[in-house]
Amino acid sequence: MMQICESYSQKHSLFNAMNRFIGAVNNMDQTVMVPSLLRDVPLLLEELDAGGGEPEASLTPNGGAYCSCRDMYSHYVLLKSIRNDIEWGVLQQASEEAASRKKEKLNGGPGAVDISRGLPEDEEVEEDLEKQFHYHLSGLHTVLSKLTRKANVLTNRYKQEIGGNNWGH
Repeated sequence: MMQICESYSQKHSLFNAMNRFIGAVNNMDQTVMVPSLLRDVPLLLEELDAGGGEPEASLTPNGGAYCSCRDMYSHYVLLKSIRNDIEWGVLQQASEEAASRKKEKLNGGPGAVDISRGLPEDEEVEEDLEKQFHYHLSGLHTVLSKLTRKANVLTNRYKQEIGGNNWGH
């Protein structure tokens, strides 16, 4: 896998975070030769970076805890799907949502413009947009970092299991 030299400030750029994620998923995709072997093989909880809610857990005979919410195959498919969305976009879904919003506005539904209220000051809108941008940029960077770690964990676990030839045991 190609290594890119990054300065400290570049390390936190969204572009580089996306490249790291795409690179990790590409590496995972090249490593996992038989994705169906990942079915019904749970990831250990300590291998996952829990993002938000706590997944249900069950204990294994050797004392580790498994995440019962998804197996390795589900994570594999999810990571590849997200990579494809980043690379190719979600044009179909976005255009359907835009058409739906436009239809609601025309029919006076949620999001319809009320001319009598007036618009907020331009300065307030700009400040709000800037805050929203930084909030979402930070969140996206955090999510991409967690997904990159998940792709690397899945890749390493696959290598370990294939090398040990002890799937699911």
